[in-house]
Amino acid sequence: MKTTAVIDALGALAHEYRLAIYRLLVEQGPEGLAAGAIGERMGLVPSSLTFHLQALQRAGLVTQVRASRQLIYSADYTAMNELVGYLTDNCCAASGSGCEASCAPRTAKSVKRKTAA
Repeated sequence: MKTTAVIDALGALAHEYRLAIYRLLVEQGPEGLAAGAIGERMGLVPSSLTFHLQALQRAGLVTQVRASRQLIYSADYTAMNELVGYLTDNCCAASGSGCEASCAPRTAKSVKRKTAA
């Protein structure tokens, strides 16, 4: 992943609602959610929701598919994995002390999360 794409992705996620929307879509799975359902769960009016979804889409983190009259959004898991890979690619490379345990992926249960209200 190119540095500019990483900066765009991190910039898009650096907002409370966009991060919450993205996490919701990641949890939802590849089938995604309709824009209306996302708005209801997030408590956002359509214009604000559109603004945030477009920012995530421009950053390449979500995809949009039209299903009849609905827009279905889903997380782009390839982009997500590339972003995490970019951030962890050279984990502990300079230390030489074998800190693999520090770089090991954590399970969802071991990560303490604060949800957006």
